[in-house]
Amino acid sequence: MGNWPFRQGVHDIGNGLYGYVQPDGTWGWSNAGLVTSRGQTLLIDTLMSVPLTRAMLADFARVDGGDDVDLLVNTHANPDHFFGNGVVEGAEIIGTAAMREEMSHFDPRALAGLSTNWDKMGDAGEFLMETMGRQFDFSGVDELTLPTRTFDDKLTLTLGDKQVELVDLGPAHTLSDTIAWVPQDKVVFTGDLLFNEGHPILWAGPMSRWVAACEYIESLAPEVVVPGHGPICGVEAVRNLRGYVEHLMAEARGRFDAGMPWREAARDIPLKEYAHWTDAERVVANVYSLYKEWDPKMAPATPPELFAEMLRYRHACGHEGCHHAH
Repeated sequence: MGNWPFRQGVHDIGNGLYGYVQPDGTWGWSNAGLVTSRGQTLLIDTLMSVPLTRAMLADFARVDGGDDVDLLVNTHANPDHFFGNGVVEGAEIIGTAAMREEMSHFDPRALAGLSTNWDKMGDAGEFLMETMGRQFDFSGVDELTLPTRTFDDKLTLTLGDKQVELVDLGPAHTLSDTIAWVPQDKVVFTGDLLFNEGHPILWAGPMSRWVAACEYIESLAPEVVVPGHGPICGVEAVRNLRGYVEHLMAEARGRFDAGMPWREAARDIPLKEYAHWTDAERVVANVYSLYKEWDPKMAPATPPELFAEMLRYRHACGHEGCHHAH
């Protein structure tokens, strides 16, 4: 099964399952999901802002059983998957203990202050403003709403007559990356373990864990995959992402062994069949993470330094990367 139409809003997967998709899937434009059964409703992730999450809840309220959310599961600790938690009133919020801890370090006011402070942050501020600052209204998230119920590794939820299996496959993209698998419907909600036709970004790693996470999802043999970003798809998109990660690891390793610095390596790596994927600048953060994994003594780069370097890559190489046609 190829990609579903990449259109904004609710997509009916069938049998009480829904995806919520936000084109174009780039920085901050994330997806979510809904599982309903016998009057019980589970929401998988909220969105980057209060207005976006409210609009999604209003759209879901039009489907059978979607007007009242009993349970909310967060897949991981990135703002575009949990900043809207506070507007899901009355729901029990579930996430791993590691995820909750990582979430607690975010300062929503820092993002809200971007529009007035970005020019004092140099290239990092310009990058954040370009990718997220102008597109999102961060007002209304004065404090974080974190999971009220935590688990480690695995948790099976019973929702009406459905089982929903939560499995933590991180650390990979972040310190904890949870998938929600509905076995009887053969549908998996991957969070950001799958960016469909977008370059993934490795905040935590190691990268080998991401390969293992893809293999785990593939082993479930899902019929429908709702990615964290990009159109709803089949399992071949997971295989494509694994191929990307393996390509990047091999290409970066050769350059690492040859003594090429990570900034240079990121620009030198050919993107090949992945050149049309969005957010090519993320190759910078990914190559840095791989180098740091292979040489723990390497001088660390802070997130602002990585954002600044991604801006430079973007301006120098554009959408298709520096060496897309090698």
